[in-house]
Amino acid sequence: MWEYLLKEQEKGYWMEVKEFVKNDIPPKLIRDMDSGIIETGRPLIEKAGPKGLLGARFPKIYGGREISWVSEVAGIEEVGVLGMSLSCAFVMPSIVGEALNLFGTDAQKQRYLLPTNKGQLYSAEALTEPRGGSDFFGATTNAKRSGDFFILNGEKRFVVGAQDADYFLVYAKTDPEGDPHRSISCFIVERNMGVEVQNIYQLLGTRGGGTGRIVFRDVKVPAENLIGKLNGAYEVFNRMMIPERLLSGAGAVGLGRAAIEVAARYSTRRKAFGRVISSFQAVSFMVADSVSLLDAARSLVFTAARSVEDGRDSRRLVSEAKKFGTTVCWEVINNSMQIMGGIGYTNIYPIERFLRDARLSLIWTGTNEIMNLLIQHEYYKEIKRGLGDRRDVEHDAINPQEEEKHYG
Repeated sequence: MWEYLLKEQEKGYWMEVKEFVKNDIPPKLIRDMDSGIIETGRPLIEKAGPKGLLGARFPKIYGGREISWVSEVAGIEEVGVLGMSLSCAFVMPSIVGEALNLFGTDAQKQRYLLPTNKGQLYSAEALTEPRGGSDFFGATTNAKRSGDFFILNGEKRFVVGAQDADYFLVYAKTDPEGDPHRSISCFIVERNMGVEVQNIYQLLGTRGGGTGRIVFRDVKVPAENLIGKLNGAYEVFNRMMIPERLLSGAGAVGLGRAAIEVAARYSTRRKAFGRVISSFQAVSFMVADSVSLLDAARSLVFTAARSVEDGRDSRRLVSEAKKFGTTVCWEVINNSMQIMGGIGYTNIYPIERFLRDARLSLIWTGTNEIMNLLIQHEYYKEIKRGLGDRRDVEHDAINPQEEEKHYG
């Protein structure tokens, strides 16, 4: 019912992704990833790449289709129904590709971006460190220049794709004495340069993506693999967070939507006290609340996408889209399990997997508490700039005695 928000080209991409999700991903792949039999999202990108579905925002000469951000979030919502692991694999070319497309050289785009979008290379980003977490700029992984190379040492963890990604987008400190925001650089590091996989994590949910810890021990990275400027990764990171957080919100909407579809359909079949349970307000009102929340979250995701598309400063909207989309997803999945009762807690239905997957969405790409930090920061900046041409309703008080307003 929301496709009216899409222009014709945007609708075309959405329909292609919708068809792909419906017909090209066998349930066995999802089951094998969740059970740990498969620890890679490569099968999805090898199917999606030849269809032109990966990195679709990027220029055609680099394997993209030059579509809009709105097209992408519409497509990602559809992929979201597959679960977090596969949606993460699907969006990684867009996240890593954002850095390559905006900050990379033509040679880097030809070598990495083009084959990634075609599904020929599997990419991953290496951000988090054992002692870092949300303190991204406290990174201790370092890279020192040595002739035509940088010598990379350190480790990253929670890397989706650690198991078998062909290359990693790695952030490392290149000016140990400099300002934290101006001391980190970004590199493309190929696995065969000497990346060591130290551990593959056993996760509560979002399984099968080969998430693990990688270690760099005197890894020689060619100087031409520097992305953007030396010590200039602040700009790269900030830009990468747009697709990472916006698409997280979009995928979460899809996951929540999948859950309530299962639960609502169940409620029209399951009987209690001689009636289908959808006839009980306790059930039907949870469905109504869930659908309303998902529609609100989708509206925010689409609005943020349109804002980014127009080149506006969208930091607050993107943070809101990530926070609200993932929070709504979590609430809707819990509603869905409540509607289904005990059977929803078993693996007879996928709700329990959705619940396990969704919990991570509140943490990754910056916790929702970090999103709150960004949202309030941006909003207070707006307040300090003044209301501009908006009405100042403070003056509409019934008894506006200025002498009664004390702030100290």
